[in-house]
Amino acid sequence: MDIRAKQWYLEAMKAKEMWKTSTGKGVKVAVIDTGVNPNTPSLKGQVLVKEVPKSLSYHVTQDYEGHGTTMAELIAGTGAGNGIKGLAYGAKIIPYRVVLDGLKDGREAKKTPTSAEAIRAAADSDAKIINMSFGNFYYNPDEEEAIKYAASKGKLLFAAVGNEALKSKNKIEYPAFYPHVVGVSAADKSATVAKFAEHGDYVDFAAPGVDVPGWCDNKFTEYCNIRGTSAASAIASASAALVWSAHPDWSADQVLRVLVDTAGRKWPKNRPSAYLGYGLIRPRKVLDNPNINPGPVGVDPLAAQNGTGDDDTSATPTSATPTSPATPSSSQPSKGPISPSAPTSAVAEGPRSASGTQAWVIIGAVAAVLVIGGAGYAVLRARRNG
Repeated sequence: MDIRAKQWYLEAMKAKEMWKTSTGKGVKVAVIDTGVNPNTPSLKGQVLVKEVPKSLSYHVTQDYEGHGTTMAELIAGTGAGNGIKGLAYGAKIIPYRVVLDGLKDGREAKKTPTSAEAIRAAADSDAKIINMSFGNFYYNPDEEEAIKYAASKGKLLFAAVGNEALKSKNKIEYPAFYPHVVGVSAADKSATVAKFAEHGDYVDFAAPGVDVPGWCDNKFTEYCNIRGTSAASAIASASAALVWSAHPDWSADQVLRVLVDTAGRKWPKNRPSAYLGYGLIRPRKVLDNPNINPGPVGVDPLAAQNGTGDDDTSATPTSATPTSPATPSSSQPSKGPISPSAPTSAVAEGPRSASGTQAWVIIGAVAAVLVIGGAGYAVLRARRNG
């Protein structure tokens, strides 16, 4: 398999042009997942295992599914040995291995950190970005507090919004639903959100996540075509790494703000879509403009959705109907306003007649009505989302 030919999104996002300005160099990305194998051809020299605290380093390089390694390669793979070329191949990965649904061994699970422990460790690390390509339907107060802590440390957090829209009646997923987390949905070559992707007011961006290459399993012998919001979250994290590398003095709020401002959409910024949020992530639009204004430090550009105070998007509240939680919690978080008219397709500039990867330079819109699902209060294993 010619892996580069399968990475259609590199051409669609004009990666070669972006790499003339930024490769992600100098930015570290924490990958909280099933572990990361640092010995694949594409990841040799890219994984900073020594930066993981010893208390959380149990089998961190033994990826029990191949999922975490795929996410790391999508972000920072060098492409060596016909491997995946990361969108931010100049960045480095700090790996954290946590208990997700693929870890079936109970004794192994007891020795493996929780997501909350890993998030706190990542918050205390030199990583600027935390990628969480996993999720479940249950609110976890420890996980939420860890995310608040990471945000207070100036980290930018991305998470997959989930792949269960057709199976779970579109219930909300955590950690993407927590305040301070940027929820990412998956789009295909035509810039349309995948039907499996969950949707609601916690979707902030869409990124490529359909028919992209990834390791088939934990044997690391061949790549398969994968699809899921997991890959989309990783590509969004890589996009942020490109921007932050080019502007190392910016804060997390400023990096996020310019990504919101430049996202591909055909609707007002203050009316985010239930399917694409603020649109398709387009780091090239940031890198192409050396004089772009990142706005103020310390003002959350997604505060209206996060319920954290005033922001600069002036979103207008609309209604959403969650199901009753299995075990109610007074501290259960919520995200706020979305557009009742919810586009499922959008990209940036160009003729409507384009097709294939060219569709990533089009903007289109399809209206839909949003009804999101609820979540119970419990602490369970999370799923990797794709």
